[in-house]
Amino acid sequence: MKKFINPLLRLGTAIALLSVIYMQNNEIKELKEKASENLSDIQTTQTIDSLETIIDSVRDENLPLQIQLGRYEVTLELLKEKNKKAAEEFELIFTTQTE
Repeated sequence: MKKFINPLLRLGTAIALLSVIYMQNNEIKELKEKASENLSDIQTTQTIDSLETIIDSVRDENLPLQIQLGRYEVTLELLKEKNKKAAEEFELIFTTQTE
């Protein structure tokens, strides 16, 4: 009986060690997958933040141009009221000679 106890203990210890190694490898694999998903989420968030920054800067640059365009439209309407011939000439030049 003593002859079988040492080999059984060695076999049991080897099986226990291999099962612990297997479980740790699975846990490491799961943690790596979670880490890559988190990294992907972080990169997506950074991309969204940079796109929002670009959109904001484009809006900021576009605002003065929108104001200037509005002033031209108001000026043309006032010109139509005060000098219809000049307004028509302006529109003709604008549509035919500015392209």
